[in-house]
Amino acid sequence: MSQTNGEYKYLGKPRPLVEGRQKVMGRAQYVSDIQLPRMLYARPLLSPYAHAKITEIDKSEAETIEGVVAVLTAEDLPTHDRVITSRTSSILAKGETLWVGQPVAVVVAESDAIATDALEMVFIDYDPLPAVVDMDEAIKPDSPQIWPHGLPKEEMDMASLHGEVVKGDEEDEKEKFNNVHAENHFSYGDLDAAWAAADVVIERSYRTNMVHQGYMEPHAAIADPDPLGDGLTLYSSTQGQHQVRSDVARQMRLPEHKVIVKPMTVGGGFGAKYGIYDPLAAAVALTVGQPVRLQLSRSEDFLSTMPAPAMRVQLKTGVTKEGKLTAMQARVFTDNGAFSFNHGGLMATLMGSTYKWDAVQISTYEIYTHKPPVGAYRAPGAPQAAFAVEGNMDAMGRELGVDRLDFRLKNAVTDGDKTGTGRPMPNNLGLRQCLEAAKAHPLWQNSKNGDGVGLAVGAWPTFMEAAEAICRVDTDGRVRVNVGSVDISGVNSSFVLVAAEILGVSPDDVDIIQDDTTGAYGPGSGGSKVAYSVSGAVRDAANQVKQQLLEAAAEEFEAAADDVVIEEGEAFVRGVPDRKVGIGQLVRKARRTAGPGPVAAEGKASPPEAGAAFAVQLVKLSIDEVTGMIKADQLVTIQDVGFALNPMMVEGQIMGGAIQSLSMGLYEAMVYDEDGQLLSGSFMDYALPRIDNSPTLDTIMIENHSPHGPFGMRGIGEPPISAAAAAVTSAILDLTGVQMQEIPVRPEALWQAINQ
Repeated sequence: MSQTNGEYKYLGKPRPLVEGRQKVMGRAQYVSDIQLPRMLYARPLLSPYAHAKITEIDKSEAETIEGVVAVLTAEDLPTHDRVITSRTSSILAKGETLWVGQPVAVVVAESDAIATDALEMVFIDYDPLPAVVDMDEAIKPDSPQIWPHGLPKEEMDMASLHGEVVKGDEEDEKEKFNNVHAENHFSYGDLDAAWAAADVVIERSYRTNMVHQGYMEPHAAIADPDPLGDGLTLYSSTQGQHQVRSDVARQMRLPEHKVIVKPMTVGGGFGAKYGIYDPLAAAVALTVGQPVRLQLSRSEDFLSTMPAPAMRVQLKTGVTKEGKLTAMQARVFTDNGAFSFNHGGLMATLMGSTYKWDAVQISTYEIYTHKPPVGAYRAPGAPQAAFAVEGNMDAMGRELGVDRLDFRLKNAVTDGDKTGTGRPMPNNLGLRQCLEAAKAHPLWQNSKNGDGVGLAVGAWPTFMEAAEAICRVDTDGRVRVNVGSVDISGVNSSFVLVAAEILGVSPDDVDIIQDDTTGAYGPGSGGSKVAYSVSGAVRDAANQVKQQLLEAAAEEFEAAADDVVIEEGEAFVRGVPDRKVGIGQLVRKARRTAGPGPVAAEGKASPPEAGAAFAVQLVKLSIDEVTGMIKADQLVTIQDVGFALNPMMVEGQIMGGAIQSLSMGLYEAMVYDEDGQLLSGSFMDYALPRIDNSPTLDTIMIENHSPHGPFGMRGIGEPPISAAAAAVTSAILDLTGVQMQEIPVRPEALWQAINQ
């Protein structure tokens, strides 16, 4: 539910997906729907070893199969002399493999079936090498080094695509760890004095597992080389076409204008689809000189893409007997897999962004292992940070014997308080309002200690980026708005309301057009920044177009522009509603006469500051103590959304994120054996929530307007995934008295803990 808003006609009112009919009727265009003349099909051959030397690749038998066009290795591609520095530059392995699932060769054939069959006829001789799979083993001094000479310099930090990468001091610690890509240290306040003031000190170690983003559509891309030049066009399932263009152009040594990326409908992304396989598709297409489609199977996707990392958080916190927090000290270890990805700055920011501390010291370590390189998953670091901090909050509150919610209210951050990196929080924070709403919720009001109700707080800083939009009105009155962002979450269904509200037309008469890289610029769809950034550009463009329409109508009516009103796509002079003219007619006349010309404008936006967003989540569980089986009965999410442009879309986003977070707490884990083999590499083995084991959902939107967000909105995509996993273990503690320190909580682990 949302606070009612009578200020606007369309904004703040629920409206269905603009592309809903297309998707329901199977008309939405995904990469797999594209058919190009002379198109070939590529299949990657993945390494079966976590670490091995490639001694020989025999293509001969595969190349004799009818319909096989080429079998390619790294040496055959235009990137053969490129240094491998990241997952996107690891187009095909060179000399050795670094994880099970690393692409080693690719078969190109006239059909996907032929390419798949031919994979079995490519023979690769491997010399297995020692593999470092476990993060705890990797950091030991005697563990083999994954990059003994250091990882070559990263040309583009993929972590930055999801938001600002915060870095701290790289000072030495007394204890040094092996296989560390980066270590950062953040601190503020007098830590010794803060520990001395604490009456209760809690120290815990928390673990989270590697998880997959779980999208329905595996990674896919089509690369179509220019037959008359050296450029190419990419049809991509991506969250950010401009980022893909930059990466592919750099890898292929092409000017950016030579690479055109056409974003297609995305069958789920959640931070994972920023062009992992687009460079390979591009390199293969440029090599064979024909269009090439590369689409992964489900198992290939699990093995070779970029899941969210496993983490270990050692956390020590202090509190006075009056319930005032004093000190936080943490060490965060992130299993980065084979390459680098900077989660540390986000983790440090998030761990200190929910409560006030007198002193903080957080050290983060990015660790290499022989596992898939990791990436972003919706609010990277937020569920892990909340799991640790909220676990200690529960333990401290229990030790003090205080109400869990009041304890959090007493210490909740307010305007100007510091994040975990020591930076100040922005103004107009809504955490206290979320906690007050949780306190008033019937689930909390009607529960008592021991009922199995868990509580957790999550945060996301949100980000922003410059954006542009182009708005024009056609002669039939149709409004078209071109944007450079990708709609992965229903955001276009909010943009139509922005344009309709300003221009005085029905949302049904507004089309949002998703441009390729030759059109409008927009940020990648990550970091909860798209609606926050792009809606301002849409507003700016629509306001300019509205002024043009008002001036055209003023000339038509021989009146002042300030006296003209536009409603339902028609203009009239205020007080004279009987004489109206459609905006399409105004456009037609403007195009025909000398003077104003077409009614169109380019809008721009670059918000000066993002608005931090908070979520408080309540979970009610029931547990079969004989088996340890856990059932989630109810999940409540209370989130500060600023202003919900389209409450229906916002509510859907919150519900989806909440279920994903619950799933991280109860089900999901990518499990590897000691040799680096993935044991949960399909939807048969990788547990995801289903409709029959999902709880009832309740969503409360707090509309605490952001000072800089268009119409007061905030980023809303990431906060709902932040806290439900922590609320699961909070509910288990409430129900059983057992504090679980690893997620997901396995029934057998819970049973053992209960029976100890």
